[in-house]
Amino acid sequence: MKENNNNKRENKKGNSKKQNNIKTKQKTNKKKKKVWKKVLLIILLLLLVAGGVFAYKVHKNGGGLTGILATAVGHDEDTKKNLEEFKCLVLGISTDEEGALLTDTIMVASYNPNTQKATLLSIPRDTYTGTNPAKATAYQKINSVYSRKKDPQDVLDAVNDITGLNLQYYVIVKTEGFIKLVDAIGGVTFNVPIDMDYDDTSQDLHIHLKAGEQELDGDKAEQLVRFRHNNDGTSYPEEYGDNDLGRMRTQRDFIMAVIKQTAKVENIFKIGEILDVAQENVITNIDFNVAKDYIPYAVEFNTDNLLTATLPGVSTNKNDAGTWVFLHDKEETAELIQELFYDRDKEEEEQEGNTTNTTNTTSNTSTVSTKTKSEIKVEVVNGTGTSSNLQKAVDDLEEAGYNVTSTDVINTTSKTIIMNKKNIGDAILEGIEQTLETGMIEESNASTSKVDVTVILGRDYNAK
Repeated sequence: MKENNNNKRENKKGNSKKQNNIKTKQKTNKKKKKVWKKVLLIILLLLLVAGGVFAYKVHKNGGGLTGILATAVGHDEDTKKNLEEFKCLVLGISTDEEGALLTDTIMVASYNPNTQKATLLSIPRDTYTGTNPAKATAYQKINSVYSRKKDPQDVLDAVNDITGLNLQYYVIVKTEGFIKLVDAIGGVTFNVPIDMDYDDTSQDLHIHLKAGEQELDGDKAEQLVRFRHNNDGTSYPEEYGDNDLGRMRTQRDFIMAVIKQTAKVENIFKIGEILDVAQENVITNIDFNVAKDYIPYAVEFNTDNLLTATLPGVSTNKNDAGTWVFLHDKEETAELIQELFYDRDKEEEEQEGNTTNTTNTTSNTSTVSTKTKSEIKVEVVNGTGTSSNLQKAVDDLEEAGYNVTSTDVINTTSKTIIMNKKNIGDAILEGIEQTLETGMIEESNASTSKVDVTVILGRDYNAK
């Protein structure tokens, strides 16, 4: 009996200890749960604060994809304001069967993140780089500079000498990279301007494309941008720009199409493949820290803000060797450079200033030209892609009493622009706009220009 009682007492003690242990554990677990709840709450609050700060910075940086990227790379709202227009030299190179380098594309490109305006200036491959045109040789053409010296700086120096720009950066794109990029983004839809039929066995180049809108893969894209003329000697129509001028125009148009295609949302998931292509086939001296400052703003660039042109000048073979070279017109080149790379930014600044300073606007009226519309010189540049539009616009302007002194053709552009180069009065400019039934008036103030007004016809011009 005593033993049974002892056993019962021991069992009670054991059960009591177990219960105490269970209660202790429960209390400990409750304390731990409370601690973890507090920790999780603090983490959640920190995430909410961090997310709120990030969202605020994204908003301050412009919102959208641009705001996200700008915030991710450490930009603040003042970063973009301090960024200058970015300019660089773009070279497209290939090799022939013997391994010789060929410079197929030479362009100056610029991008301004604050105005969201960009420029492409084509440099003809035959542009003469020497000092005595009478003694010109093929080795003095700009397309031979890189193939002879293999140093991009020599090409930069030559282009800077011709344009008066101070380019510091270059981007060299190999043909293989160009082909792979087009394939990587799933091809490019493009309107091939004419039938193309050309064969060059020395370069293993065979071009066979039909005119019309179609999807071009990398191989066909290479054929398109390297075409100059057919096997029978025919080339682009004169109003489009024959031979090299036509090729440069096609190259610029196609670059615009590639930019649009690359910027599509679905290609964001192909960024790794695109970067791999660039790493293998692009040679550049652009530092990553420089590039990353511009990328957040470039992702939302609209190609309608891209202005394109070709270096002005003439082709001639009047030299001792009878070599065809392109002689750039120094005066016209200076004017074009001013318009493309300086006046556009100045116009933007003046427009911003005029919205806040009406005094400046009124004070400028005293210098407005008093020429009549028959006295001003008007230049009409066709960017509609249709030759008949140019003639119709010229006829209408002349019938309305305007003095059209020159015409030109550029690659297609979306908007018609009426550029006031000599401070012509608003009434005359508005008269041109009414005659064409479209047009956006812009101030250029190019004092050295040979014309008073330049009209750039865009696709919005409807020749009735």
